[in-house]
Amino acid sequence: MSTIAAISTPNAVGGIAVIRISGERALAVAEKIFRPYGEKIVAEMQGYTCAYGIAHDDGERIDDCILTVFRAPHSYTGEDTCEISCHGGLYVSKCILRAALKNGAVSAESGEFTKRAFLNGKLDLTQAEAVMDVISARGEAELRMAEQLREGAAYKKARECSDRLLKILSGIAAWTDYPDEDIPEIEPTAIKSELTAIRGELASLIRNYDSGRILREGVATAIVGRPNVGKSTLFNCLSGCERSIVTDIAGTTRDVVEETVRLGDIVLRLSDTAGIHDTEDIIEGIGIDIAEKTAKNAELVIAVFDGNCPLSADDFNLINKINNKNCIAVVNKSDREQLIESEKLSQFFKHIVYISAKQNEGIEQLENAVKELFLINSESFSVATASNERQKQCIERAICSVDEGIGIIESSEMYDALNVVLDDAEQSLLELSGQKITEAVVDEVFSRFCVGK
Repeated sequence: MSTIAAISTPNAVGGIAVIRISGERALAVAEKIFRPYGEKIVAEMQGYTCAYGIAHDDGERIDDCILTVFRAPHSYTGEDTCEISCHGGLYVSKCILRAALKNGAVSAESGEFTKRAFLNGKLDLTQAEAVMDVISARGEAELRMAEQLREGAAYKKARECSDRLLKILSGIAAWTDYPDEDIPEIEPTAIKSELTAIRGELASLIRNYDSGRILREGVATAIVGRPNVGKSTLFNCLSGCERSIVTDIAGTTRDVVEETVRLGDIVLRLSDTAGIHDTEDIIEGIGIDIAEKTAKNAELVIAVFDGNCPLSADDFNLINKINNKNCIAVVNKSDREQLIESEKLSQFFKHIVYISAKQNEGIEQLENAVKELFLINSESFSVATASNERQKQCIERAICSVDEGIGIIESSEMYDALNVVLDDAEQSLLELSGQKITEAVVDEVFSRFCVGK
């Protein structure tokens, strides 16, 4: 493999910048562009050691730096690796990278350092994918889930299931291939029991998938209601800034305003929509159509009602439109006299929260309702789980094959058929960990990484 180099710190001014070089000639490249102070020789440096010196380009000084050496196989990539830490200016770090590229390195592609760690057996594919989850974590729960994955929790459980399947497959093969030998006869009941247990273990890997996806990607959320109930005020309250125009004039919001906000451990991809009501205004009507489509496509609908008024025909019309969605009823203006018929609302909504968006009161109750609705709890991110759609599909295929195997046993079909479907399950689990996977899939996985990682 070629020796690769990239800036591994963000493309922004900071205290330091790190240029990473990895490959068979990493130390040779570093020796050409880094001159230690004192008597150290780069080529002779041991792993996990540092040297202070200057980075240069054909002898022309660039910056004072620290060189850190990691010797194969005890490095992140499993190859000889050098990291040059310099002052965190954009131009300085680019000059050092340029010098490395002039002296034998080539530019690293997106995720290529982690890809080499995978190819060199330092990480399985599920752990490699978790690296990007760690980098992009936006809260404690998300980070804890990513760390679980990076430590190989999902891989270990899948590997255990894979080993159990192999044991069944080897038993079937031995019994069918050597009928004259003194090999114990296959017990269908015992195999069925074991397959049922394996299925349960695999199912647990995707049971909390939606919770994990919500932690990573956020919840598509539509704020809906009739005009002037406080939708935009709530939107601004959650956003922490004046993103939506707020006035006492009904119908101020005519288009969808979007913002991503964090509510505790959960990210909401908020959409503030036009007030839904009967109107003859053509422009306002277009906004209402968009609002209804936004609500239809949302994973969560926050239906806002004015606590200072009885429920109106427009309110009941809205309730009918969203009755099949994940909904939270938010009764706004709790700081004023309450005239809304709460008992009627409770007939339609399991989750009802009373807030004053203007006074920023009751938001914690809204957070708790979102958590309860999407079952975000400590279990969701403390157990092994699939972290992305690729992993989920591999596990689902394995479960489907195991189900077929159970069906074959129940119908007393030939063991040849059982062998085929269980082999399919085994192949799906090998694809999950990356032990058997196409180059195209590997390239797709690492294309989502940032350069330098």
